[in-house]
Amino acid sequence: MHMIDTPSPAAFSPRVEELLDTMTVAEKAGALLVARVTMNPDGTPWEGADAESPFGFTPTTELLLERHVGALTLMNIPGVEELARWGEAIRATAARTRLGIPVAVGSDPTHGRGRNGQVSQSGAGFSTVTEPVGLAATWDAGLVEEVARMMAGELRAAGIHLALHPMADLATEPRWARVAGTFGEDPGHAAAMTRAFVRGLQSGGAHERVLATAKHFPGGGPQRGGADAHFEHGAHTVYPGGRFDEHLVPFAAAIDEGVAMMMPAYAAPLGLDHDEVGFAFQRGIVTDLLRGRLGFDGVVVTDFNVVTGMRLPRLGIELPVRAWGLLHLPPVERVARLFDAGVDQLGGEDDPTLVLEAVDRGLVTEERLDASVRRVLRDKERLGLLDDPSAGAVGPVTVRERVATARHTALARRAQAASVVALTGRPVRLGRGVRVYAEGVDPGVLAGYAEPVDTVDDADLAILRLAAPFDHHPDGSLEAAFHSGSLEFPEETVRHVERIAASVPVVVDVFLERAAVLTPIAAIPDVTLLGTFGVDDDVLLDAVSGRAAVSGRLPFDLPRSDAAVAEAREDTPFDTADPLFRFGHGLRWSART
Repeated sequence: MHMIDTPSPAAFSPRVEELLDTMTVAEKAGALLVARVTMNPDGTPWEGADAESPFGFTPTTELLLERHVGALTLMNIPGVEELARWGEAIRATAARTRLGIPVAVGSDPTHGRGRNGQVSQSGAGFSTVTEPVGLAATWDAGLVEEVARMMAGELRAAGIHLALHPMADLATEPRWARVAGTFGEDPGHAAAMTRAFVRGLQSGGAHERVLATAKHFPGGGPQRGGADAHFEHGAHTVYPGGRFDEHLVPFAAAIDEGVAMMMPAYAAPLGLDHDEVGFAFQRGIVTDLLRGRLGFDGVVVTDFNVVTGMRLPRLGIELPVRAWGLLHLPPVERVARLFDAGVDQLGGEDDPTLVLEAVDRGLVTEERLDASVRRVLRDKERLGLLDDPSAGAVGPVTVRERVATARHTALARRAQAASVVALTGRPVRLGRGVRVYAEGVDPGVLAGYAEPVDTVDDADLAILRLAAPFDHHPDGSLEAAFHSGSLEFPEETVRHVERIAASVPVVVDVFLERAAVLTPIAAIPDVTLLGTFGVDDDVLLDAVSGRAAVSGRLPFDLPRSDAAVAEAREDTPFDTADPLFRFGHGLRWSART
C-alpha cells in the first residue's frame, strides 16, 4: 500500500473539516459511492414496491438512509418535470440522515440526440442541441461556451449537479461507437472545444454551475479495432503510432480550465509501459500522471461497475464487471487497488460493504478514505449544497420556466445551424410549387418549405436523410445501442440513392455520428451532400434552401473506404490514406437575401 498523495487538510475549508470529523467510517464509505437509481414514470423515487419498475435497483431510501450513499446518477429521466419532482423527494430523504449532508445528483448528457441508458439521457425535454462532435463542427469556442452555460442552467434548475461529461477523447479510431460524444480528431481543436465546454458548465455562481467530468482519461479513442470498452472484446486501447501523449492534450486543457472531476477509461492499454489492466486501477496513470504530471486535484470517479456488475432483472440482462485485466481479483481487492491508484469515488457501486471490508482487513486506511471524502465534500461546498441543499433547483411547478425556454431553444437552433457541413454541391430552390420527395424528413415540416409528394416520379427534387452505417446487433442486447463496425453503406442503400438521382436532383444529408464512408454517394453526379450531427428537419431545410448560411466544418477526416480505416493506426490522428474529405472541409454557403 502506497503513501497517500493529497493536499493537507489546511487546503480545505473549516466547514469540510468539521463535517469530516463528525462522520463515521460507514458514512465515509457511502460518501464515496455513485449509485445508479431509477424513478417511476411520475417522478417519484422507486422504492421497490412497484412490480413494474423497469430495472429493479436497491430502493432509493435504503441507499440514502442506510447505506449513506453520497451521489446518485439516473438510468432513466421521463421528463424534466418528473426529474424536478424526484429531486425534491431525494433532497427531503437526504435531510433525514444523521448529518443531513446533501446528496449530489449526476447525469450523462441530456441535451444531444442519442439516448442510450449506458451513456446518454437525451430526449427528456431539455433544449436539444447537436451531439458534442457537432459543436466541434461549429469551430466557434464562444458559441460552445454559451451553449454549455445554457446546459448548466437547465441542469441545475432540474436538480442535476454533476455533468458526467464532456468526453475529451480524440476520435482517432473512426469505427469506435463513441465518436459522436467527442470533439473530433485533432488534439488542438478538441482541446479548445473541451476548454470552452468546461468553462461554460462551471463558470456560473455556486447555484448556477454544474461540475464537469472530463472522460475517459488518458484517452479512450484508440480502441483496438474500434471495439468499445464497455465489452470485453473491446477491453484494450492500442498505440501502434506511439501517440499516447497527443491524447492527453484535451485533458490537460480541461485541467487548466479547472475541471472538477475526471473519469478514467475502462480500457487496459497495450503497448505502453504500464500494466495491462484498466486505467482506473493504475497508480502510474491516476496518481503519477493525472495528479503528479498534469496537476489535477479534483475528484477522480471510476467509470461505472469496475468493482461489481449489475443485474437488471426487469430487462432480463446483466451488466458485466468491467475490471479488464483484473476479473480474477475478488471485488474487495479491486476496491483496494482503486484507492491505492488514487481514485476517489466508485461509479455505479451502491453497497459500501466492500469498502468497509477493505478497511477492516487493512487494505485501505480510514485516512485514505478521508483524503477522498474531503474532495467530495469540497465539491458539494462549491455547488452551494452545504448551505442550501436545494440550491439552484426550482421544483416541478416552475421548471419549465427555466428549461427549453424560447431563448434557450433559439440558442440551441443557432448551434445546430452552425454545425451543418456542406460537403458538395450548392443550395437548392424550395418554395411554393416545388414538389419534393423526402425520406427521413417530417412531411409536416417539409410542407412549410415545399410541396411534399409521395413518389419520385411526381417530384422535382428529392431530399434524403441517412444515418451513418454501423454493424447491427440483436435487439435487446447491450451492444445494440453502440453503433460500431463498418463505415460503408450497404450496396442497396447506394443503389437506392442512384436510382432516385437518375430521375431528379438529390440532396443527401448524412448524420455523421461516426466518420461514414461517403465515397460512392459523393460520386453520384449532381448530388448535393451534407453532413450533420443531429439537427432538426427545419434547420436542415433552412440550410439546403439557402434561407440560412452554412459554415460548419468537419471535425474529423472522412475516410475513403473501410480498407483505409483498417490499415490506419488507432492512436494516430489523420492516418487513413487519401481521405475523401479532410478535417476542416466545409463549403461556405451564404444566405439568400
